[in-house]
Amino acid sequence: MRAFAPGSVTAVFAPGETADQSKGASVAIADGMIADVQQARDETDRDGPLVTVGGEPTAFEPVELALGKLDLPDAAVRADLTAEVPIGRGFGASGAATLATVLAVNEEFDLSMTREDLLEVAHRAEVEAGTGLGDVFVQNRGGLVVGDGGEPQKFARETTIEYSSFGSIATEGALADDDLMARVQREGTAVLDALPDDPALADLTRKSWAFAQAIDLPTEEVREAVEAVEAAGGTASMAMVGETVFAVGVEGVLENQTEVCPEGAELR
Repeated sequence: MRAFAPGSVTAVFAPGETADQSKGASVAIADGMIADVQQARDETDRDGPLVTVGGEPTAFEPVELALGKLDLPDAAVRADLTAEVPIGRGFGASGAATLATVLAVNEEFDLSMTREDLLEVAHRAEVEAGTGLGDVFVQNRGGLVVGDGGEPQKFARETTIEYSSFGSIATEGALADDDLMARVQREGTAVLDALPDDPALADLTRKSWAFAQAIDLPTEEVREAVEAVEAAGGTASMAMVGETVFAVGVEGVLENQTEVCPEGAELR
């Protein structure tokens, strides 16, 4: 059984009311993660599920944690992941992989779990692994999502997004950096509180860039890419959290092009 979950680009965020939540403004993109789940045929010399990325066995902690929370024999599960976005670079790849996997497992093994319960399993696994706080809620819905995991608002957007990625920023390390998170709390909350009721993606991107600079995350490569987009008449910012630039309002400035994903994760 195959399932897809869109990647997500977080423009701005802030810690939520509890340690396992965040609030923010993020957009789901058409590029994401595909999980192909099946009964493993060879369980010899293996303890736990087999997870591969691009055909190579990989320790993918949030996926393995999620599988461990489901009522099935771990060693009997094989999850083959295909990445359409760079992993560890601000596209929510860990959340997308985890959400796609639990959706596919539920169908493949007839677990009869609700969508809400599967979403919670994926979210808890991400929190425990330190790879994300709210990506799966965006990836579950699609579109532009503003708010927190409880009652986020979804806005339909038909927008082309360009992006370039230069490197990774460890999400776990960023979330554990008290000084950084204090800046994120202050600056992110101010931006989110000031957003209009129906935010335009270009305006959100401008506010996102001011936020990124205020928390002192952009590298020189990121700054140069943003300047190139602005020189071409577009708007760009930095994905949270990764050394990745996303842009709207330009064509052919950054190396990759995608669209807003209108719907959330689905079986394929």
